[in-house]
Amino acid sequence: MQMPATLFELRGLCKAFDADVPLLQDANLTVYEGETLAIIGESGCGKSVLLKMMMGLMEPDAGEILFRGKSVFEMDLEELGAMRKQVGYVFQNDALFDSMSVLDNIGYGMREHTKADDKEILDRAQDCLEFVGLERWRVKLYPAELSGGQRKRVGIARAIAMKPKMLLYDEPTQGLDPQSITRIANLIIRLRAELRATSVVVTHDMRTAFTAANRIALLHDTRFDYVGSPAQFAYHDAEPVKEFIADALEEIQELPFLQAPGVTLPAPG
Repeated sequence: MQMPATLFELRGLCKAFDADVPLLQDANLTVYEGETLAIIGESGCGKSVLLKMMMGLMEPDAGEILFRGKSVFEMDLEELGAMRKQVGYVFQNDALFDSMSVLDNIGYGMREHTKADDKEILDRAQDCLEFVGLERWRVKLYPAELSGGQRKRVGIARAIAMKPKMLLYDEPTQGLDPQSITRIANLIIRLRAELRATSVVVTHDMRTAFTAANRIALLHDTRFDYVGSPAQFAYHDAEPVKEFIADALEEIQELPFLQAPGVTLPAPG
């Protein structure tokens, strides 16, 4: 069976803002083309910092990040710009421009980086809204007129407007109600299935991690020593894994792929 191509490769990454408390230390991780990888870990452990480094927005103290085999931090401005056009970023706080309409938020990248005219931008923005489950007329609204869940979906619509090959999600479900969380998780699954987009999802929500991802990586003690499928994580013997997902066991044990005959998850706590 042929292995999928490597999209991002993180080698020996080190990063610390406080020398006494490193976030990443000799951390290694591979992102394969076409997969959805969920990154989980305690708050403040460096997950969001990792996404910024993958985009070339922040440099590691040591180590390297390769995109399709080339170091992100050895790229010139043209190469870095070309790489970023292939990667859509969904920000933790949605990062919509409050002074811009939904149309202008979604179409911002197209106006800046393509020769698309107003009609093409409008059509694309409405198509993206429809894809994320929002009505096409909402292009006329402003972010303040949207609910939290709708803002998140507009953020995803903006991220896919340029038809990226890859999507980076920074806590896409944070602060949302259960219905909105489920809707966002289903969107991530749909993006992989229909757009064949590779995704990296930083999340604290275990149901999103276990339903939307092909693989899960736990950032623990500055490294990714635990990486595997959702099912492997659910039954993992390592104490750091068991401790991290313990509170979620009751919820995730209801998922269909964990319902193997004769197999049960350990009791919570």
